[in-house]
Amino acid sequence: MACNNDLLAGNFIDADGQIRLIDYEYAGNNDACFELGNIGSECHLTDDQLDHLVTSYYGRRLVNKLARARLHAVMSQYGWTLWASIQEATSDIDFDFWPWGLEKYERAVATFCGPGLDRLIEDVQRTD
Repeated sequence: MACNNDLLAGNFIDADGQIRLIDYEYAGNNDACFELGNIGSECHLTDDQLDHLVTSYYGRRLVNKLARARLHAVMSQYGWTLWASIQEATSDIDFDFWPWGLEKYERAVATFCGPGLDRLIEDVQRTD
């Protein structure tokens, strides 16, 4: 499916009560759960908020899709860490990419090393 692939809070615009998406630089075909997980990560949604977002998207609560979105959130954190590392080394933009990327890395590591990873891996394999 077509995805923006960069849905941080600043890329949502409220235009007279209608939500508009901007910044399609990284757009392409992707898994909807990546888009949902990336939104959750970039917007710092709580687990309950991400659950609501995924449930709203699919029209019902699907444990496997929620786990998939959470795992994709971790993947996006790690991916943005790599992107920040490259930007830190090559970008002319006056921004300190290193702390920004390190924050994402630390969040990814917390999930990789946390007690919930095994459950996410089990849940993503469900057929609900």
